[in-house]
Amino acid sequence: MTKQALPAVSEITKDTLEEFKTADKVVLVAYFAADDKASNETFTSVANGLRDNYLFGATNDAALAKAEGVKQPGLVLYKSFDDGKDVFAEKFDADAIRNFAKVAATPLIGEVGPETYADYMAAGLPLAYIFAETQEERDELAKELKPLALKHKGKVNFATIDAKAFGQHAGNLNLKLDTWPAFAIQATEKNEKFPYDQEAKITEKEIGKFVDQYLAGKLEPSIKSEPIPEKNDGPVTTIVAHNYKDVVLDNDKDVLVEFYAPWCGHCKALAPKYEELGQLYQTPEFSKLVTIAKVDATANDVPDEIQGFPTIKLFAAGKKDAPVDYSGSRTIEDLIEFIKDNGSHKVAAVYSADAEGMADKLAHQAAAATEKGAKSITDATKDAEASASSATDKAASAASEGTESVKSGASKATESVKSAASEASKSASSAKDEL
Repeated sequence: MTKQALPAVSEITKDTLEEFKTADKVVLVAYFAADDKASNETFTSVANGLRDNYLFGATNDAALAKAEGVKQPGLVLYKSFDDGKDVFAEKFDADAIRNFAKVAATPLIGEVGPETYADYMAAGLPLAYIFAETQEERDELAKELKPLALKHKGKVNFATIDAKAFGQHAGNLNLKLDTWPAFAIQATEKNEKFPYDQEAKITEKEIGKFVDQYLAGKLEPSIKSEPIPEKNDGPVTTIVAHNYKDVVLDNDKDVLVEFYAPWCGHCKALAPKYEELGQLYQTPEFSKLVTIAKVDATANDVPDEIQGFPTIKLFAAGKKDAPVDYSGSRTIEDLIEFIKDNGSHKVAAVYSADAEGMADKLAHQAAAATEKGAKSITDATKDAEASASSATDKAASAASEGTESVKSGASKATESVKSAASEASKSASSAKDEL
């Protein structure tokens, strides 16, 4: 059923109530008298704000309210899971109704997945994860821990998660990735992680102690952090989990923070511009008012829930609890404008786009000159090689001709000697005959 196609509050009668109860996974029905305008207006205002989330109905039938065990003004949330319904028992106040709906509409132990993750993150309650590899094991653990989910309803949300499909998420909670089942609590608003000992058994008793300690503030969050840099005086200040408060929160400066991932291509493309941006605020005048910083959000636990990379936020002086997300283009000029417009100190750094263009032009010319020089060297080398080759060929030809001449001369000399010897022999023979 399309919620927006219906009125914000549907009129309910004894003939339509049962059908309306099952019209969606979660529906809310208000019971109040016809002349109770205040309750009617309060409920209608809540319905207008949450109509995308739930179906709302109302009836002024006193007999129907009595049959449902509801005292006017009253409210019941009907649902297709858990016990089937929750009865609102507080003052008929808009904020109280919204909070009731949010809590009652969440399963005692749900399932974390792509369709539900955002809702759990937006619920405003800590989330207790139950990791297991098989559906059977997840069902068994859900049954084991259901009394705890009921006990802490409205304080902690419990949910199972498929360790085979989404086991990598355990790493975000500082759990080991190869030891199942596993349990951890995430304080979603501060993004703090409280992993349960993975060598210990998951039972109602032991997990109960763990959750009680968490709610009592007796557990220290697990913090993943790189070492604090020994030197941190470059154009861009490096943040790690252990110096996050000092650099970002506990000061009177406007702090621009880039949350990045080492493998992110967009982050790599931004890096040289971000360094140049940092240089603009290194003057004695500006460095007292503005910090340009970055943090590897894959290697450090940070209070902010980061959904993509790079994420850029400005923590303005005096307003650290309300950082401003940057959504503009990743140019130096736009980032300067963002800091000036949203920072408490209104610092306006000066940046010349012409200088950037000239730098690019010079870099291009340098590259072209280098390429031309390389070509000239290559051509000269080829000419030298060609000349050397020609000289070698000529020398070889001359040597060959010389050799042939020597051979020819030697052959002729040999023939002459042979001819002379033959003549002498004939003369000697003739003289012998004459004697």
